[in-house]
Amino acid sequence: MNKIVKAAILGIAAGMTVSASFSARGSDNQIECLAKNMYFEARSQGTAGVLAVSAVVLNRVNDSRFPDTICGVVKQGPTRASWLNRNKRYPIRNRCQFSWYCDGKSDVPKNKKLYNKLEGLATSILSGEINFIDITDGATFYHADYVQPSWAKTKTRTVEIEDHIFYRWK
Repeated sequence: MNKIVKAAILGIAAGMTVSASFSARGSDNQIECLAKNMYFEARSQGTAGVLAVSAVVLNRVNDSRFPDTICGVVKQGPTRASWLNRNKRYPIRNRCQFSWYCDGKSDVPKNKKLYNKLEGLATSILSGEINFIDITDGATFYHADYVQPSWAKTKTRTVEIEDHIFYRWK
């Protein structure tokens, strides 16, 4: 991972304002992964909700217990081998860290105008064009406020933003 991106993520995890840039080379996929996660996890929310969900992804990238890339974090979950090609792996339905990635539905955003806006926001965050502050206080987990996952008891609640409740390790 680019050292400047890692420094930016460290700053985010510490709750600091981040203003760092990184090389665009090889970054488009990471931008797309962050933008799609923003879209599918928080598209009905305001800016705070979108930024909070994004902070969780970036906090996970900086946590050694999770993959060290944005796409790795977003796509994390158990996989199974294809019945046609044993070398090809598919996520197990409804078992991913971010449910939209393996819910069996299309991962092509329907609202192109909104997706393009979120892609621009993801680009601005990752390039350091905008100052980004982690409003989740280091959260690496969240869930919708209408569910009560068993894992929440083992985490420290940090904040509730719109319809998501955020947590970090105890």
